[in-house]
Amino acid sequence: MKRWLKPSFLLAIALLCTAELIMHIFFQEDFSGRFEYGYNPTSGFDEGSDGIVHLVPAGGRHFLRQSFTKTHSPATFRIMVIGDSVTRGPSLKNAYPWLIGEQLRENGIQAECFNLGVPGYGAHRKFIVLQKALDYMPDLIILQVNDSNEHDDDRELKRSQDFKGWNSKNLMMKSLLLRRIYEAETEKLFWKWLPTVIRDQKSVSDADAKVAASLSPEKRIEWSARVLKYTMQSIALSLSKNVPILLIVQAEYQKGNPKLDDHNLEYLIGNTKRKGVYLLSMKRLFEPLDFDKLFSSGHHLYPAGHKIIAEAVVKMLQHGSLANIKTTAH
Repeated sequence: MKRWLKPSFLLAIALLCTAELIMHIFFQEDFSGRFEYGYNPTSGFDEGSDGIVHLVPAGGRHFLRQSFTKTHSPATFRIMVIGDSVTRGPSLKNAYPWLIGEQLRENGIQAECFNLGVPGYGAHRKFIVLQKALDYMPDLIILQVNDSNEHDDDRELKRSQDFKGWNSKNLMMKSLLLRRIYEAETEKLFWKWLPTVIRDQKSVSDADAKVAASLSPEKRIEWSARVLKYTMQSIALSLSKNVPILLIVQAEYQKGNPKLDDHNLEYLIGNTKRKGVYLLSMKRLFEPLDFDKLFSSGHHLYPAGHKIIAEAVVKMLQHGSLANIKTTAH
């Protein structure tokens, strides 16, 4: 027993305890929501005492940095766009949320449009973001609808639950220091220093698991049902706040395929249409065009694709089905 109580051992324990104490005193706020992987309702929304809200990459929610007032003038038409990496786009100013606001302002409408797209977000986590976005008095919600990230939502929900409770397997993760070390490993921050044998053991990537799951007919049915469930909840919540919602149904492109695939989501989502609910199908919008000039990958778009979506939304707001909402008053 005495061998364990050598000064070097006691010094190591003291250093670890000191490091843990420092993290709790100075970095507790930085860890807020971090280990909930997007299931924390307020992560990434930094509300200042001056009434300014800053969208920041925090708590597993990698927002593009933007700022806006918590409330806004009735003369301003505010749009919140919620989605995944497709919505987030290649950059803030090349993604369709920014372009929508820019085009509306060019047409004399006092508008602001904010990009709340987060890579890897499925229907459940988009719904959580939407709940918070409604606190900021949007005049329109735009929700990107797709089923390509349901595997990610499953994985991150499990990870978040692994850190909760007092099960013996989770006790070590109550330490902020050990949590951060765990994150460093899962984020592969020190990947290149790991022994080759360990890297080989982890070589079956999550991307492979995601592809394998997507090939399962049972999984596709399960994912479609979940997308429909949370989309309907998003619609119901938006309408309960008297906020109209535009659903942009995503399409997928496989190089060489003459047709786009929306996994039948337009049909499923189309049945949810009612007053205050609007639909824009990427499949229908892009069908007459050259897909190779629009899609940078199966789901992601070049700036040209984002521009076309923005133009379609602006057209709907000014002359189409959305023209009866607030923009006509400006």
